[in-house]
Amino acid sequence: MTNHVKDIEQTAIFNAPIGKVWEAVSSSEGIAAWFMPNDFKPEVGHEFHIQSPFGPSPCKVLEIDEPNKLSFSWDTDGWIVSFFLKDLGEKTEFTVVHAGWKESEETITKANEKAAIIRDRMNNGWAGLVNDRLRKVVEE
Repeated sequence: MTNHVKDIEQTAIFNAPIGKVWEAVSSSEGIAAWFMPNDFKPEVGHEFHIQSPFGPSPCKVLEIDEPNKLSFSWDTDGWIVSFFLKDLGEKTEFTVVHAGWKESEETITKANEKAAIIRDRMNNGWAGLVNDRLRKVVEE
């Protein structure tokens, strides 16, 4: 039996139109304002880097469905990050899904910690990023 670490999923409803939220999650400047410095371009296949606390993380844009979905691979451990946006008129429902986790006891290379521990830390991190930092960027 496998013991894969569960995907991280964080959802928030922002008091901002979908176009404003899309710009914040699909441009290099927007992503840097709430997440991390990067050289992202909204082009499927574009390879870019996110400047994480552990150094540059290689990424690749996998899917773009403007203004509803953006997915990219993140780092070398098989992670896939997807942003889902749903138009609620003057509001937007935003969900981030951080998938591609290893077995709970496997080590995440850069952090040198077990996947289950990193997942819990990153779940808290995503909660703060979405509910505090991204919210501040799009609701200002």
